[in-house]
Amino acid sequence: MTRTPLLRALLASAAIAASAVLAGCNSDQMSLARNAKANQPVPPKLVAAMQDKNMDLQSPILVRLFKQEAELEVWKQDRSGVYALLKTYPICRWSGDLGPKIREGDRQAPEGFYSISPGQMNPQSSYYLSFNTGYPNAFDKSLGRTGSQLMVHGDCSSRGCYAMTDEQIAEIYALGRESFFGGQRAFQLQAYPFKMTPVNFAKHRNNPNMPFWRMLKQGYDHFEVTRQEPKVDFCEQKYVFDAAPPPGATKPLAFNASAKCPAYTVPADIADAVREKDHKDQTKLAELISKGTPVARLRTGIDGGMHQVFASKIPDASTGLSEADDSSPVALAAFDRAPGTIPPTVNPPRPSDNLLQKASETTAVAATTAPSTPRVASATKDDIGGLLSGLSRRVGSGETTASTTPPPSSPPQVVTARRQDTMPAPPRPQAAVPKPADTKQAATKPQLKPSVDTGAAKPATTATITGAAPVVSSNNFDSRFSAFR
Repeated sequence: MTRTPLLRALLASAAIAASAVLAGCNSDQMSLARNAKANQPVPPKLVAAMQDKNMDLQSPILVRLFKQEAELEVWKQDRSGVYALLKTYPICRWSGDLGPKIREGDRQAPEGFYSISPGQMNPQSSYYLSFNTGYPNAFDKSLGRTGSQLMVHGDCSSRGCYAMTDEQIAEIYALGRESFFGGQRAFQLQAYPFKMTPVNFAKHRNNPNMPFWRMLKQGYDHFEVTRQEPKVDFCEQKYVFDAAPPPGATKPLAFNASAKCPAYTVPADIADAVREKDHKDQTKLAELISKGTPVARLRTGIDGGMHQVFASKIPDASTGLSEADDSSPVALAAFDRAPGTIPPTVNPPRPSDNLLQKASETTAVAATTAPSTPRVASATKDDIGGLLSGLSRRVGSGETTASTTPPPSSPPQVVTARRQDTMPAPPRPQAAVPKPADTKQAATKPQLKPSVDTGAAKPATTATITGAAPVVSSNNFDSRFSAFR
């Protein structure tokens, strides 16, 4: 550890020299080596947590995201070679709904497995700092899914991204940077609709995305039982995890997301452990369903979610589609203040204006109907969203929530209004003028912000996901490491 400052100084000097040579073809390179935001050190408290968990500063990392819980987990390889949870960060804002991103402009934050290389890190982001998720990967492309510039970034503002506060993304960015310095070629990003537990699968059992989510659960289970980064491949428009050549094979496996899968096998110890875990999960799932676990209600007109620790600090805000996880290390009581700066332009999730206007016509019904789940902050707006979801049965969703029958004296127009309430409402307009594409640093953003510590953290040959989307080489610090690969 005593040689680390000297080593970093030598690496930085070499990077500056290399960038000077390249300055003629890319004027960004020189500035990247001097970018103060992108070179902020990992906070001492987090370094101390690594030491307590038997981790090295520059060991590999892995990131998991959960929409429903609005949490980002950073896992780090310890000295025994397995991954352990280093820290859980509450997500300030994500947009869209539970489910994968389908097309450009649908405001959906992606779900799936992605690979983050140094070239996807953006130290000159308009949203303080960011990294590109790599969506669409080969699986997404095989299904014709479109979209671009889907980021994990700061500024707590999302139009299809996962947004943290500036202080949080500075810390996450630093952890990724240090893993690259340590030799990790790319770290894996796993994005899920929710934690892949029997309880959540019971709640969402009628969701049309369930086949896709079951496929993601296979990768989730591979990581859970091995604590190693699962190797990810694609074939027949599906994910394949930890595939290995069959016994006696003389050629390496060749995967194509749109073609037939090659003959492959999964190591017996991994396959057996995954099978055992899934059997236990399915048994628990069946038990929960037999006990009548309610199906998750539709929440029409709400765009995305926000962790409760942020929603509780914003007047009139709600957590939207996010729900608290009682087992999470990120508890509301642990925060006297928000974990980072919440910008004045933040647009928290809430029922759309159109939905609120129509809800006023059902005041009499609302007075006798209690919301099924209490939410953070504004009870009035959130209860309206829950009321309308509970009163309607969305066609094709499979939802089994019962409709409330109006009293005989109710005028016919009340019933008509309630039917209209089931129509999807447009997203609430942004509170501020949308920001430009994530390519240049905004002049009004501060260069540095103090780090915050919210506390929550097998040797894997770091496997890279094949088929990740290419990213533009400008505004990255890939060249910073090119001389040392």
